[in-house]
Amino acid sequence: MSSLRLTGLLDPRLSRWLWLVKMILAIPHFVVLVALWAAFLVVTVIAWFAILFTGRYPRPLFDFTVGVLRWNWRVGFYVYAALGTDRYPPFSLSLSQGDYPAELEVAYPERLSRGVVFVKWLLAVPHLIVVALLTADIMLYPIPALNDLAGGMQLAGGYSVLNLLAVIAGFFLLITGRHPVTLFDFLMGINRWVYRLLAYVALMSDDYPPFRLDAGATEPTQN
Repeated sequence: MSSLRLTGLLDPRLSRWLWLVKMILAIPHFVVLVALWAAFLVVTVIAWFAILFTGRYPRPLFDFTVGVLRWNWRVGFYVYAALGTDRYPPFSLSLSQGDYPAELEVAYPERLSRGVVFVKWLLAVPHLIVVALLTADIMLYPIPALNDLAGGMQLAGGYSVLNLLAVIAGFFLLITGRHPVTLFDFLMGINRWVYRLLAYVALMSDDYPPFRLDAGATEPTQN
C-alpha cells in the first residue's frame, strides 16, 4: 500500500479562457518553488545521513519535504499538470484542511532501512524511465536566439506528454466549457505515479512505487 496519497477534485465550473493566462498568474509561485526545491535538495542530503546513522527521517525535515511536494502539486493542479481548478493555490506548505481541491499527504515512517539509501536511485531506474517519457520535454519548439543578430532560432523549450495533455484539456475547455473527465482522470494517474516516485527517491518512504497508473480524482481504496 502506497504511503503517499494524492487527490485532486475537478471543478465542475471552470472558466473557458482563464487557463490561457494561468502560467503568468502562477509566476509568484514558481519563484517561491525555485527556492523551496533548492532547500528540498539540501534537506534530502541531510536526511540521507540521518537515515544512514539512525534509521529515521527527522520529523521536522520530513514535514518540510512533504510541504514542498504539496505546494508543487497544488500549483501543478492549478495550471500545467491538470487544469483542475480555477482557485488560486495557497502560499502554504501545510494541509489546507479541505479548503483546496488538491492535496498530498505522505505517512511518516517510524523506521527506514539504512542500507536501502545506497541503492534507491538504482532501484528506481525503471520508474525513472517511465516518468521521464511522461514528463520530459519531447516536443521542442524554437524561440529567437538572444545572441544571434541575424535573427536565428534555437530550441529552448517544449512540451512533455503531461503538459500536452493538459493543453488539450484546455482547448476542450475553450470550445466546450468542460474538462473531459476521462482525460482528467488520466492526468491524475500520471501525477500520482510521478509523486509516488518522488517520495521514494527523496527517501521519504521504503515502499516501492507500484507500476500502475491509478487514474481518478482520489486514491484507489486498495494499492
